[in-house]
Amino acid sequence: MADLLALTAQLVDIPSVSFNEEDLVAFLETELRVIGGLTVDRVGDNLVARTTLGRQHRLILAGHTDTVPGQQGSRIEGDTLWGLGSTDMKSGLAVMLELARTVTEPAVDVTYVFYACEEVASEHNGLQQLFTEAPELLTGDVAILGEPTDGIIEAGCQGTMRLEVTLGGVRSHSARPWMGRNAIHRAGPLLAAVAGYQHREPVVDGCTYREALQVVNISGGVAGNVVPDAVTLLINHRYAPDRSAEQAEAHVRSVLAPFLEDGDQVTLVNNSPAAAPGLNHPLLSALIGRNDLPVEAKLGWTDVAFFSGHGVPAVNFGPGDATLAHTKDERVERAPLEATYAALVDLLTRGV
Repeated sequence: MADLLALTAQLVDIPSVSFNEEDLVAFLETELRVIGGLTVDRVGDNLVARTTLGRQHRLILAGHTDTVPGQQGSRIEGDTLWGLGSTDMKSGLAVMLELARTVTEPAVDVTYVFYACEEVASEHNGLQQLFTEAPELLTGDVAILGEPTDGIIEAGCQGTMRLEVTLGGVRSHSARPWMGRNAIHRAGPLLAAVAGYQHREPVVDGCTYREALQVVNISGGVAGNVVPDAVTLLINHRYAPDRSAEQAEAHVRSVLAPFLEDGDQVTLVNNSPAAAPGLNHPLLSALIGRNDLPVEAKLGWTDVAFFSGHGVPAVNFGPGDATLAHTKDERVERAPLEATYAALVDLLTRGV
């Protein structure tokens, strides 16, 4: 096994901010194409490397190559690597690359997916591009996304949606407010209802999810001497995978309904479905059981939802602390990096 911390540092030292990933992709493509037994396909800036051994199961290991903008370069101090993308998620990419190099006769067929533009709007997401342009490359029984989880399993993910709510009023001079109706004041009861929202904590496949409803933006007002005739609120709902996207939207609309009048508008801005844990698949059961891995529900949204939406059970499992991602102190430790690699070596070499 190579020094995984040093390999991660090598990847960190190749800048790959979203839309500018070509140098890192070129490095990975060169490394993958010299590995015997791998078929390598490139679609845009997305790489897919696959074994074709005719095994009973096919495992997909996936990770994104892009980072957010920031100061470039790595620094290793003892067993800690500092640098942009070290946690999110070049440490996960290093694990994938080293697995491809070292486990050349796996007990399961393996598909390695290195995809672009995860850190920007979803229409640019390389995984979506692959599902649209070359879905045959993403056929598999189960997927593991190497997002940072500090070496534990984060199962599935919650869905997320945003709705824009516009409440109307009647404009008037602020010296004569009785001649108008203040739309911003109308928002008060709705804000109170959202603030007092009783969230659910459903248990799905033994994982406890925690839903949330939040007003994340509010705007309104015309001038300092005008009673406003409109106010707009942006509402975010995080929902568990026991609800479909349609069911979750209907639920939020039912919460808002008592505060709406004729002429008010509720517009769905976006809705990214949740992903079920899928922990009963034998490959995931073997990974968890043989390595005694803790399992938690993924409360945020990740690209596992793309796999789940195409019928492939998926979990998040990677080195690095997600709370450090995108921060000036982003770093990864050697221990979870090597533990993640060891657990996946066990899965690839032993299968179920």
